[in-house]
Amino acid sequence: MNFDKEIDTSGLNCPLPILKAKKALAELQSGQTLKVVATDPGSLRDFQAFTKQTGHELIDQQTAGTSFIHVLRRR
Repeated sequence: MNFDKEIDTSGLNCPLPILKAKKALAELQSGQTLKVVATDPGSLRDFQAFTKQTGHELIDQQTAGTSFIHVLRRR
């Protein structure tokens, strides 16, 4: 899968992965995708809540070892 932008928030705890994702999404055009790599286990539910509140689409969430990968589409 190709992404328009990718950010690595490994080592950061809530709310920093969400804040960095919010900033990255603001730089994208509507419909573009953002991949976020995080190590905070709470990021799974945080990104679910974030996308519900903001209207962005949560395309995918995966766990890869100690990392959590979130793919979002800008509204």
